[in-house]
Formats: sequence, C-alpha cells, structure tokens
Amino acid sequence: MSFDLVLFGGTGDLCWRKLMPALFQAFKHGTLPDGARIIGVGRDDLSDERYRALIQGRFDNVELAKRPSADEFARFAQLLEFVSMDLSKPEHYAYLRAKLAQRQADTVVMYLATAPNLFATIAEQLAAAGLNTPHTRVVLEKPLGHDLASNRAINHTVGQVFTEHQIYRIDHYLGKPSVQNLFALRFGNALFEPLWRREHIANIQITIAEELGVEKRGGFYETTGALRDMVQNHALQLLCAIGMEPPINSHADAIRDEKLKVLRSLKAWSVEALKQDVIRGQYTAG
Repeated sequence: MSFDLVLFGGTGDLCWRKLMPALFQAFKHGTLPDGARIIGVGRDDLSDERYRALIQGRFDNVELAKRPSADEFARFAQLLEFVSMDLSKPEHYAYLRAKLAQRQADTVVMYLATAPNLFATIAEQLAAAGLNTPHTRVVLEKPLGHDLASNRAINHTVGQVFTEHQIYRIDHYLGKPSVQNLFALRFGNALFEPLWRREHIANIQITIAEELGVEKRGGFYETTGALRDMVQNHALQLLCAIGMEPPINSHADAIRDEKLKVLRSLKAWSVEALKQDVIRGQYTAG
C-alpha cells in the first residue's frame, strides 16, 4: 500500500521531538507501510537534502535509545521530502496537490502539527485545492483551540470539508509507554484490578515532571500557556485512564464513553477552591 504522510509544521518542535522519532521507530521495526513517503511542510526554503540534514541534526537531541545510526538514518532519509509553503496562499496548495499526484498514493494523511489557529485555514485550503478526497485523512494535534468557542469553530470548519471518519483528533501523550501500560495495569492485571476501588485507594496524585523548559516555544506559550498545553489534555487524559470503568470492548467509541463518564463526574472549581488549592508559576528569563 502506497502511503503519503504530509506533516504541516514539518520543522517545528513537535515534529522533530516526537513525530520523527516515532516514525523512525515504526520504520526500524517494519510497522511503517511499504511505499511510505513523509513530506515535511514549512515556511523555510529547504531542499529535500537540507531538510534531511536538519532532521538528522535534530535526532542528536532525542533520547539515545531512539537515535538512529548513520546507516539507519540514511535508509530512513530516503522517505523524507520537503515542500516550502505559505499556508495562506492557495497556489502553494496547488503545488502540493501536483506533488501528491505524481504517484497517487493509496492513502494520504495530512498531519496538522501547527498552532490551532491555523487548523481552519489549512482545512479550507486543502478542500479548495481538491485535497480532501475520500482516501485522505486529516490529523489534528492538540490543543484544539484555546477555549470552547474556538474548539467548536475548528470542529465546524474541518467538519465542513472532511467527513467525521476522515478526522483524527490526537493527543500524542497517549502514545507514551507509561500511559499505555496504565491500561494494562488497570484492566489486565488480576492482582490490581479488583483492588482499584475507592474503598482501597485513599488518594491519587498525578505528577507530570519535566526537565524541558520553554526553549524556542516562546511564541506558542505566549498564546497557549502551560495550563492549556498540559492540563486540559494530557493530565485529564491520565485522570480518565485512572478513574474510568472497564469499557465494554476496545473500540475507540467504548473507551471514549467511559472517559466521558469520568469527566462528567468532576466537580467544577469554585473561585474559593482555586484560590486555596491552585498554585501557578511564571517562567522568567534564564
């Protein structure tokens, strides 16, 4: 099966820190479909070779276990291509369409690893260029907006040009081995599963400890902030995994239904509780 993965935000932090290492691991272990092609999209004026060199240099900053050897990267790099685009210009999408038409892949995935305020623009431009075909899928990386209104606006706009089964809303945190293992601990462990009850557990603390600072993500944090970046998605997903009842099956809808029960059971914060129980910090220079 031929497969094209188009990474909008192909030079961004999420791409090189999370997506490329994961794609390399899939390539290394043979789980990436045969005939795959990975097309990075960004504003930078890069050739394919310069883009490959950029990604190779970024691999020096990921965990040692996830770094490819020179020979491994040389083989992986053959999958990488780059397209320079201004995401607001229709003619650039026409060029992307022509590039994708060169081989007519069986499946095309548009992965939007960009700021959420660009989701609607990209979706509309893809549709205008005829790139919302039935064999196309679109992936929206969290956060989906900055509040309820913007979230609904994104879902409405994307839903106008893609059907629901073509849309994948993703939180990459759920792919972490420790998070995956949590489900096995909850529902596949005969020792813990019967004890995972309020009668046996006094309290649960969720700690997301990171050594990573803001680094070059100042623009992102200036508009999004740590609360939207970490708590309303990553932390709440962990809370759901810890508190949910066993789903009736492993289908995505069944898991979602049980997670929703947890979220609907949460008590809303009062102003008094926020003042007493919440501590916020602010990044400073240095």
